Amino acid sequence: MKTLYWFICLIVYSSALFSQSLHERLGKAVEKLQADSQMRHAILGLSVSNSLTGEKIFEVNAQTGLAPASCQKTITSAAAMELLGPQYRYQTILGYEGSIKQGSLKGNLLLIGGGDPTFGSWRFESTKGDRELDQLIGLIKENGIKKVAGGLIGYTGKWEQQTIPGGWIWDDMGNYYGAGISALNWHENQYNLVLQSGSNEGDKVSIVETNPKLYKVNLESRVLSGRKGSGDNAYIYLAPFASNGFVTGTIPKDEKAFVISGSFPDPALQLLATFVDKLDSADMKPKSFSVSDKYEIPAYQKLGIVYSPSLDSINYWLMKKSINLYGEALVKAIASKTYEFGSTDRGLGLIKLFWKEKGIEPSALHMIDGSGLSPQNRVTADALVKVLQYAKSRPWFNYYYDALPVFNQMKLKSGTIGGAKSFAGYHTAKDGTAYTVAFIINNYDGPAGGIVKKMYQVLDELK
Repeated sequence: MKTLYWFICLIVYSSALFSQSLHERLGKAVEKLQADSQMRHAILGLSVSNSLTGEKIFEVNAQTGLAPASCQKTITSAAAMELLGPQYRYQTILGYEGSIKQGSLKGNLLLIGGGDPTFGSWRFESTKGDRELDQLIGLIKENGIKKVAGGLIGYTGKWEQQTIPGGWIWDDMGNYYGAGISALNWHENQYNLVLQSGSNEGDKVSIVETNPKLYKVNLESRVLSGRKGSGDNAYIYLAPFASNGFVTGTIPKDEKAFVISGSFPDPALQLLATFVDKLDSADMKPKSFSVSDKYEIPAYQKLGIVYSPSLDSINYWLMKKSINLYGEALVKAIASKTYEFGSTDRGLGLIKLFWKEKGIEPSALHMIDGSGLSPQNRVTADALVKVLQYAKSRPWFNYYYDALPVFNQMKLKSGTIGGAKSFAGYHTAKDGTAYTVAFIINNYDGPAGGIVKKMYQVLDELK
């Protein structure tokens, strides 16, 4: 018995000694980073816990709210997996008002949006290309409709009409990563803009085409030709629901088909215009089409429902490729489930309430959006670790963990916006100890690549 007692004491002592050694190593690594010239006017927040026991291993400014960038998606993701469930699916309803006589619909086709962010996405077999539209046309034909004598109306009133969360900046919202979310969406609400540059630096750049073709939108190019190999330095400025926008910046010279990506200003209208073209090809073109923001929908007959992929699949792409659109869609879906109305503010309120019940103070989660794109977000490193620790205890954790990308040979979500860089996730050391970590730096100087390498040097102490 005495031998067993001293053996246990030795294990406990060795563990404490190792933990102390790790604490010291992390302290020295952080001290070195803070002395770096890139950190002269910056602030960092770091929190490291033992994943198994929850013991706090190391903290620096862990209770200070910082802009987390896309690491905020770990918070939205975990809340959505719990509040909506891994098998949750968005629904888009196809219906009609009027009557069907001799194969002709004497009334309007209705497309009722439920906020599906994957509708027409290329990331899933079931949503690729025109497959979704073919499914809608199949539902029309299955119900004996061969002609549409009326119009096509898209209903978006079940979600708020504000597609962009408050706090998103002008430089972001016209570009693909700043795509807004609507009750009706298409092709992840983004398009490719093809540009042609001149042979000399400073030459004007012309617009070749957009793909898909933008509906009733005029873009003006103010882009100039830059040096060879200078890359994509062009930005699209096109506000939500606007019909006119412009592109500025530079692309390399001598480019015949240089592609940058933008966001639809009116996703619902873009979808309807695309659907009408598809109906025209099937010889069922309606007389007109329009978007209605009415919450109450007139009495209608249901033709069918198109379901999105399950949330566990959507979450995979949210985390792996950091798709902002998916993050904002989840926030509104959470609100819609409770209030039957998709709202960013209501969704964020429910998310904060959920985490409060799990022990995270609301003041540690100043969230403006679900994706982290807003520079006004403020989240603590301690809160991120608590979210990640909670996720480990849930039956859906495998989906959550698998969705995390790999950075620095660790399972980490990364985040990047102007002057902010972050990492949050898990790592198992060579000795088998599992760690949960959140690391945020705000207001660093110089290139992001430089600060990332220095953050890795700190995280390497966990290996």
